[in-house]
Amino acid sequence: MDDVTKPLRRRTFLIGSATGVAVAALGGTVASAARGVALTRTVGPFEIIALLDASGPFFQPARATFSGASERDWARARRADPAAFGPDDAWHLDFRAFAVRLPSGRYALVDTGIGPVGSPASAWAPVPGHLLERLAEAGIARADVELVVLTHLHEDHFGWSVSLDGVPTFPNARYVIQRTEISALEQAGDEVVLTYVVNPLRGSGQLSVVDGRTCLAERRGTRMTTEPTPGHTPGHQSVVIRGDGRQVVITGDVLVHAVQLVAPAVGYAFEGDQDVARRTRQALLGRAGRLPTWLATAHLNQPFVRPDR
Repeated sequence: MDDVTKPLRRRTFLIGSATGVAVAALGGTVASAARGVALTRTVGPFEIIALLDASGPFFQPARATFSGASERDWARARRADPAAFGPDDAWHLDFRAFAVRLPSGRYALVDTGIGPVGSPASAWAPVPGHLLERLAEAGIARADVELVVLTHLHEDHFGWSVSLDGVPTFPNARYVIQRTEISALEQAGDEVVLTYVVNPLRGSGQLSVVDGRTCLAERRGTRMTTEPTPGHTPGHQSVVIRGDGRQVVITGDVLVHAVQLVAPAVGYAFEGDQDVARRTRQALLGRAGRLPTWLATAHLNQPFVRPDR
């Protein structure tokens, strides 16, 4: 199956079917707020803020969703993220975005969650999401968001990018997407995603198409860059904030469950290309071991985790 048809297949299926991980701060602080505005980490002049849009069970059991995991892998994953394990092999996951306070005092947003009732994620995700409330709780005005980075164009990552009538939610932001991601969707004729999010952003002049690694912001030797991490989708990208001898990697869906954190070779049923995704995950986690790193995760039940050693 072509990579980019996977999201459509997931929507169709769902419509038809009705801590061994460290959590001490890495030069960061703990935000005393509701679970939705969970933790922050800082790297140089950049502050990364976790924002919980929603939380709930996946539509199929964990062991039916991930392949190649041993019993030891599952045991290690349970220790790393115990909240992911529900009764009867249920997989409980968070749906999370991240705000980044830039040196300018304005903000970038990495992913926009599942969106409102009626968004494309409504067929399977626990809509409505609460991202806009989380932003308000964190003191972030929509007008102060100058950059939205979409790691990829699956429906649980772009839901609040635009309103149901196609108006961009963040009026002063440019929306950064990899060219490969859009091209693959256009090749596949995915009118759902193109119509809902890509075309409105083009129409408003806010779509910013990038190719490969791109520097988004820099101050005093600390950089925020996009990093191509293909496999989950053809143009999947992560965001790396690196400086002062440490880094935060906002992973998107490079890994979606703790079993892939502790055993990177484990495959996920909804990866577009499992072989490419596996190599990407192994490479990302290998690079993360070279300096102190936090992974900022979209779907684990804690927003910041350390790579498994």
